[in-house]
Amino acid sequence: MHQIKMGRDALFDLLARNNLLVRRRKRKVATTMSQHWFRKYPNLIVGVVPIRPNQIWVSDITYWKINGARHLYISLVTDAYSKKIVGYHVADNLEAVGCLQALQMAIKPLKQVLGEHLPLCHHSDRGIQYCSNQYVKLLQDNNIDISMTESGDPRDNAIAERVNGILKNEYLSAYQVNSVKEAAVLLHDVVDLYNNDRPHMSISNLSPSFVHHNQIQTARLWKNYYHKKVIVKEEQD
Repeated sequence: MHQIKMGRDALFDLLARNNLLVRRRKRKVATTMSQHWFRKYPNLIVGVVPIRPNQIWVSDITYWKINGARHLYISLVTDAYSKKIVGYHVADNLEAVGCLQALQMAIKPLKQVLGEHLPLCHHSDRGIQYCSNQYVKLLQDNNIDISMTESGDPRDNAIAERVNGILKNEYLSAYQVNSVKEAAVLLHDVVDLYNNDRPHMSISNLSPSFVHHNQIQTARLWKNYYHKKVIVKEEQD
């Protein structure tokens, strides 16, 4: 009617200037239990931009709602440079074994292809699964540095959170499963589609697997419209 033509970026710029952007609701299911006695590690990747595959892996656990009320839990290990999911596992509980199996999946081809790999850092939240003795030992046995978030802000593990959202909102939400066995089969197929067919604007609109195995230089083609709010404290007399 008004013959207005506007691209996506211009539209989002306009919405941001007028405070009209709507954030997604925060998840209701808690998957991180950080109140525990295990050692917590410092954040080693603040300000670090990966320049190659297998330089930084990011890990997280996300819930998957099935049958209207039941929840399954997906453990993911993602390469921060290529955005490829290199390890995954789904279970009906939050025990550390799910994270361990995802990490073992990620490590297996790394050892087979590279042998003595280049320096690699594993980044996660401070959940009990990632701080557990078994998980830490597996990382240390494979000479992988350990990095953890130091706050509850999901942006401290933004790549992992982004991949969680893509899998659930773009793939898994379109299917119905009734058991862990069915979920495991579907997750395998979905990860394969994500890794090999889904382009990412953060890696020049290429697929994660292509970038991961060809080790090409990429460019970020998207803009960040959300920024952390800066809180200014008033000086006290």
